[in-house]
Amino acid sequence: MTRGLIAAAVLAATLAGHAHAQAPAPCSREIQVPVALIGMSTTQLENGSVGGIYPEAFQGAALKAGCKLVYSVVPRARLEVLFEVGKADILMPASRTPARDKLGIFVPMISHRATLLSLANGARAPLASAQDLLDRKELRVAVVRGYDFGEQYQWLVRELARQGRLYQEVDTVAIARLMQAGAIDVTIMGPTTFHGAVQRDPRVAGLADRLRVEPIPELPWNTSGIYISRHSLTPEDQATLRELLEKVAKSPAILEAFQRIYKQDWLAESVRPR
Repeated sequence: MTRGLIAAAVLAATLAGHAHAQAPAPCSREIQVPVALIGMSTTQLENGSVGGIYPEAFQGAALKAGCKLVYSVVPRARLEVLFEVGKADILMPASRTPARDKLGIFVPMISHRATLLSLANGARAPLASAQDLLDRKELRVAVVRGYDFGEQYQWLVRELARQGRLYQEVDTVAIARLMQAGAIDVTIMGPTTFHGAVQRDPRVAGLADRLRVEPIPELPWNTSGIYISRHSLTPEDQATLRELLEKVAKSPAILEAFQRIYKQDWLAESVRPR
């Protein structure tokens, strides 16, 4: 073999070894990913499997790294408990909060905010703040049990409960049905979450085009993304999943998926690049 060929072979072997060293290690076991159905972010397909913006963006990278994700569908409140007790390896999607930061490693994907949502009928005066909502005691409010958009959101929910005006439901469709029946007046969540959920249910699909969106300063823009459990996973698996998720976060996949599904005026109120 000539010196040139030997040098080329050594360089190729070195590069291959370097590439192998940089590749994430495969996960040591199946990764448990219970999800709640949230708009188009996490959905359940007709065959019972889990789909949606987040699982579909994550799946390819996970398979390439040798990590098998095992999905199941649970109510949001149960999902929060599973993550707290170490029975869920991943929590997605989720707004970043101090309480969740104690339980997991956060990988940001987008910026997101919750707003006040109601039906655009009647001549109700606008709601410009949390205090406006608290003062308007005739307005009945519903939230999804297990949602958390930060400390101000939790404070507002507690105050509404103290006033006896709060309904807590298992999911967005249950809230939409109450709204359609006139049993509640306002809900608190991201407009895309509400829109995506009602679009998939013919009983309430008509509400999507009748929604009034009111941002308030107590519910500011926050970072939304994916949490990796500190308690259920080994440090090695945590590192592998973090590397995978950070690659997804650097790509435009999540934001482009939102842009394909939702109209720009909906996104302007609740989703933007981080």
